[in-house]
Amino acid sequence: MGTTQESSGFARPGSRRFVYMAAAFAGLGGLLFGYDTGVISGAELFFKNDFSLSTFALEIIVSGVLAGAAAGALAGGRLADLFGRRILLIATALIFAAGALVCAAAVSPGMLIAGRIIVGIGIGLSSGTVPVYISEVSPPDARGWTVSLFQLAITLGILLAYLVDYAFARIQGWRWMFGIALVPAAIFGIGMLFLPESPRWLARRGRNDAARAILARIRGTSNVEAELQEIMHGLAEAREQGTWRDMLEPSLRPALIVGIGLAIFQQVTGINTVIYYAPMIVQSAGISSASGAILTTAGIGLVNVLMTIVSMWLIDRVGRRPLLLTGIAGMIVTLGVLGWAFHFAQPGGLLSWLAVISIMVYVASFAISLGPIFWLLISEIYPLKVRSSAEGVAATFNWLANLVVTLTFLTLLQMVGTSRTFWLYDVFGIGAWIFSYYLAPETKNRSLEEIEKFWRK
Repeated sequence: MGTTQESSGFARPGSRRFVYMAAAFAGLGGLLFGYDTGVISGAELFFKNDFSLSTFALEIIVSGVLAGAAAGALAGGRLADLFGRRILLIATALIFAAGALVCAAAVSPGMLIAGRIIVGIGIGLSSGTVPVYISEVSPPDARGWTVSLFQLAITLGILLAYLVDYAFARIQGWRWMFGIALVPAAIFGIGMLFLPESPRWLARRGRNDAARAILARIRGTSNVEAELQEIMHGLAEAREQGTWRDMLEPSLRPALIVGIGLAIFQQVTGINTVIYYAPMIVQSAGISSASGAILTTAGIGLVNVLMTIVSMWLIDRVGRRPLLLTGIAGMIVTLGVLGWAFHFAQPGGLLSWLAVISIMVYVASFAISLGPIFWLLISEIYPLKVRSSAEGVAATFNWLANLVVTLTFLTLLQMVGTSRTFWLYDVFGIGAWIFSYYLAPETKNRSLEEIEKFWRK
């Protein structure tokens, strides 16, 4: 499968370099996504003292970004269909920059919450648009790892946030931690100015000559008629403009269920409790100093990056399903061990280090499975007429689940304890494995049009 693209001269080295450059610049939206979600873990150790925050108020500030992200993801799909992927990503860069400024200048908890909501809108827009953009300019045989650049950029952003947190921990410089996000936001916006629009979006809008020209540019050959005709054929088999109701058609309903299910399971298995509250978790495991906890957290972030690279190398070779099922199984085991370690651990004891190691293996398991594969699948499995809207719906459920988990994490710790909280996430992990085993499709080496035909049949 996927022969149309290869036969049209798609594999030329020059074209590959252009596609990879486009994917890398678009992936900066993922870096900002990761940075702005990860930076809160270190900053919260310091601004909560400046503002004298309660546990609930701290949960609201941490969760403000998630409320904005849910709104941004829901609106982003329709906006990307109306104005194009490229224009929306340029606007997203400006929103990221505005949110960073507001957070850095915050003089009250309300202003900090407002800044985090603005940042969240940027995160939601990028999460619903960047994977679609990359998938629509990438070849079938490399689409897995190029779309996974988005997840790699998220993990690099999280690691960068941890390192910046550590650098400014000694001076308690939480304003600098937030403000430095201006730099990648500027690079992201400027880079997108020089990238082309998605040829599939142009063809959908009836701009066939522009779509042909961009296909020739990104494929490195003028022989693109076969691919353009495949795109046009896919459009001809569907109404030109998809609606919300189209996503509930019998042929598309299974794809919608897969996207929403993976969106929820990615969050209720607890990954972002580690991202947002990692230093606090590490401190409770026995590493008492703020700088030491942040540095240990940076080690967790490095594991996240390295295993995401491993996933990128394997995802187009092994396939989506084997990685997904293997990684979720690893998460199930390590969540169980993590709960056990916290149940018996004493500060400074060996079981405390077992807890830290379990967190690292848990993050590694996530990084080869639910982390990249969720974002990849929702960029692949939906027909062009509803692709951005359907991905936006899946991303919205992802952020809403994230919001619920983040709002309840500290409360659960107080009510049932750390060990039982992680065991609860473990139960959800078992549900995630069963769901993925029975419903998640394999999309390796299939063109987007072939995947669309699969659902239609």
